[in-house]
Amino acid sequence: MSSTQQFPAPLLRLRPAAAALVLALGLAACSGENAAPQGGAPQALPVTVLEMQPQNLPASLELMAQTEGAKETEVRARVGGILMKRLYQEGALVKAGQPLFQIDRAPYEIALAEAKAKAEQTAREEGRLKGLLARQAVSQKEYDDAASNNAIAQAALRQAQLNLSWTTVTAPVSGTSGRAVKSEGNLINTSDASLLTSVYQANPMWVRFGLSESDTANLPGGQLKAEMVSGVELILPDGSVYDKPGKINFLASTIDTTLGTQQLRAEFDNSDGKLLPGQFVRVRLLTGNREGVFLVPQAAVMQTEQARLVMVVDAESKVAPRPVQTAEWRGKDWVITGGLKAGDKVIVDNLMKARPGAPVAPHGPQAAPGAPGAAPGTPAQGQPAAAKPADAAPAAAPAKGAEGDAAKTPAQPAAQGKQ
Repeated sequence: MSSTQQFPAPLLRLRPAAAALVLALGLAACSGENAAPQGGAPQALPVTVLEMQPQNLPASLELMAQTEGAKETEVRARVGGILMKRLYQEGALVKAGQPLFQIDRAPYEIALAEAKAKAEQTAREEGRLKGLLARQAVSQKEYDDAASNNAIAQAALRQAQLNLSWTTVTAPVSGTSGRAVKSEGNLINTSDASLLTSVYQANPMWVRFGLSESDTANLPGGQLKAEMVSGVELILPDGSVYDKPGKINFLASTIDTTLGTQQLRAEFDNSDGKLLPGQFVRVRLLTGNREGVFLVPQAAVMQTEQARLVMVVDAESKVAPRPVQTAEWRGKDWVITGGLKAGDKVIVDNLMKARPGAPVAPHGPQAAPGAPGAAPGTPAQGQPAAAKPADAAPAAAPAKGAEGDAAKTPAQPAAQGKQ
């Protein structure tokens, strides 16, 4: 058979189909090799952990509280009448004795004039009878009655003068004025002791709060005493700590039967006016020192029906639940008094995926994949590295050979179509 011998057309037509079959088998083998690891052991879950180190912290109690002025004086009218004018700027500082409201004076001016005329008349009558008594022209009883009538008239005159002066309502103390409860034109009645406004003395500022039985359960004897408090801190609504320390100025010796708490009050300097009456704040009572405690983020502590738990990484790099005993919050952390030891690795993220007994790949807070400072292209812990280009070369070789066979008979499909 010569080298130029031609193969039959049917055999030539089989070559492209065989090449396609070889290519399909090669791809299936590659995909099978890549899918094999998926059916094996589960991949380790990357988690961020904090390694526990014991700390010494001041023992404290944090309680909800509300600020109030050292003096909160209600301003009420002593006489009734139509409110004619408000004489102060609401919310401004006022001084003791400063006019705040003006009530209609006319009725009281008339009453004063009447009382003055009556007093003058009784005074003249007493003087006349006194001269007659000296000459024994009248009896002692007549003179005594005239003297009594004059005293009553003088007292009525003094009352009329006071009533007229009370039509100008003044500030009883110095402080910050409040909103006017009554506006111009309202009828003020003394029978219901109508409140007009309030004046707050905001320096010093008082903070009122209460201790429940659960708050005092960890204290010696289950009771808070004044000598046990070494300091008082105030936590503002934005979470910052007030820069001036306070002190306890009242500690009730009984339990409030309405609230079931022991009422306390602290005093803070407020010369800069940073605190406002009525604010809701938190008070931190420093009651000693805690030694060998741990700080754990609040998000890492889970609450169950039996106890509070944290998830730790054991010696086999698996998730293990750990019951803990908590004290109080300190900032964004729980103070852990029991259940942990130095060197424990507490999981602080991916807690929804971290099941007990599941393998994990722990890393520190700054070693997370993609975190600043991590090496570019560094894979996550527990993740397989990307395949190298050389690993895919053998799978592509059969495809290259098939392309060469197809190139030898480029017109074959077209010729077959013409038959």
